[in-house]
Amino acid sequence: MYDGIVQDLIDEFGRLPGIGPKSAQRIAFHILQTQNFDVARLAELLVEVREKVRFCEVCGNITEQERCAICRDPRRDQGVICVVEEPKDVVAIERTRQFRGVYHVLGGAISPIDGIGPDDLSIPALMRRLSVGSGEEPVREVIIATDPNLEGEATAAYLSRLLTSIEIPVSRLASGLPVGGDLEFADEVTLGRAFEGRRRVE
Repeated sequence: MYDGIVQDLIDEFGRLPGIGPKSAQRIAFHILQTQNFDVARLAELLVEVREKVRFCEVCGNITEQERCAICRDPRRDQGVICVVEEPKDVVAIERTRQFRGVYHVLGGAISPIDGIGPDDLSIPALMRRLSVGSGEEPVREVIIATDPNLEGEATAAYLSRLLTSIEIPVSRLASGLPVGGDLEFADEVTLGRAFEGRRRVE
């Protein structure tokens, strides 16, 4: 424990997701010990982000305008929607350069333990996008790209059941063994998915 505002700073960093006590302490001391660290710029950016960044009115991705760059891009295929949990998932998929459709960000995943149910996600907004006569290009396919964990699987299963009543093809991202990984370190779910998604060698 440190005295006064130093400990307060460490505590604030420690409240961020993925940052434990040691990481929080390291970040705090980096700021304290690095003479040319622009604290004012960091503070300015934090305020700007809170004031300017919003969620896209169409897909829920982060943007500084009413619609995000992907939804505004006329080159994107509006007929294919990829459903993801968080905006960071959009970035991950975009890095692959394999998907040219649009997205729908749920804002999380179904997690009864954390008290998060379907009503806490942007599922109604997704259903509105899929409804006939919405004024947009007809949707030809929905790709469910939730995380391959318990919460993601529960969300995918719920969406799949919900979308069966709509005559739109629904697919789920394949998941399996990572390139460069070892079988002995793979969990049962990952190995099972790898077997289910196996393809014939031509």
